[in-house]
Amino acid sequence: MANGPLQAYRALIEGGDIKADGAQLAAMERFQQLCDDLDTMAHQGSRNGNGRLFRALFGSRNDAPAPKGVYLYGDVGRGKSMLMDLFFETVDVPSKRRVHFHAFMQEVHGLIHEQRHVGKHDNDRDLIKAVAKGVAKESSLLCFDELHVTDIADAMILGRLFKKLFERGIVMVATSNRPPRDLYKGGINRELFVPFIDMIEDRLDVVHLEAEQDYRLAFLQQANVYCTPLGEAADRALDDAFDHLVGGEPPHALDLEVQGRQLHVPRQARHVARFTFEELCDRPLGAADYLMLADHFHTLVLDNVPRMGKEQRNQASRFVTLIDVLYENRVNLICSADAPPDELYVHGDGAFEFQRTASRLIEMQSSDYLAEQRPEAA
Repeated sequence: MANGPLQAYRALIEGGDIKADGAQLAAMERFQQLCDDLDTMAHQGSRNGNGRLFRALFGSRNDAPAPKGVYLYGDVGRGKSMLMDLFFETVDVPSKRRVHFHAFMQEVHGLIHEQRHVGKHDNDRDLIKAVAKGVAKESSLLCFDELHVTDIADAMILGRLFKKLFERGIVMVATSNRPPRDLYKGGINRELFVPFIDMIEDRLDVVHLEAEQDYRLAFLQQANVYCTPLGEAADRALDDAFDHLVGGEPPHALDLEVQGRQLHVPRQARHVARFTFEELCDRPLGAADYLMLADHFHTLVLDNVPRMGKEQRNQASRFVTLIDVLYENRVNLICSADAPPDELYVHGDGAFEFQRTASRLIEMQSSDYLAEQRPEAA
């Protein structure tokens, strides 16, 4: 194709937007191959006069198999999402969708609930079949960002769901921090999840992106990740950092289930979440909520951490818990604060213990901390 993902990638290099990287180039060549395969099948369908192109070409009743998708995995910050986005933006498919995998699974559970509510289907097999039919009707190409499975409810339906989707000719592309065999590792009833892994390895080419540089880390090591005092300059610095880390993807809200209730994430994209201090520490949240955030996001952007006094001892206590969870899970923190770490909470219950939090806030700004792998990625 004249204007495919490989050309788009090379244009970014020529324009000085990114540096050439051999591993990224190899991944883009595989994306270009998929783009060409889809384009070839589209032209074949046009010559055959088939208006309902992809459902007919890739459907289970057609002899021509759908082309293999791509499963691109590698460490955080290697450019996986950027590469997939270049493919998605340039591939000429009439019904395509790019979505965060967690958001997609939330939608699937909602669709299953709706199907149960209307009472049209007597068993789970028919429910999954109906959901797969609806998904395939909307999209022939599904591009998932950050395929990561920790929820048992997701794990138990993925094999059945994607069996039906692949039967309907869906082409799948995904990015992940983990190789397929490490998905849902150690999870409950994992043997029921293994068929989904088998399908990924059968229907997608697994590509390991061993890029030379951690581009996220390079940015964080140059950025001011602790901005003080509060004001326009700090606000602008956090806006710029958030925009850079999400790579231009429009942030959107996300609800995470924590012990049977919903934790609302107002702004997030590409495993980067943004909150105000009030949203995380003025509300009755605790360690379970912060652990859920640490599991889903590699970077947290936190606005407007205030100086706290005796009246804010509850907020200070939650802030201590938040920083402990982020620190222990090696989540990156970019924040704006009214004072240096050791001046944030000097009077009130727990002020002495807060000194450890101040020390951790200082360490979390260091190059060594930023470069350290998250526990699940080790």
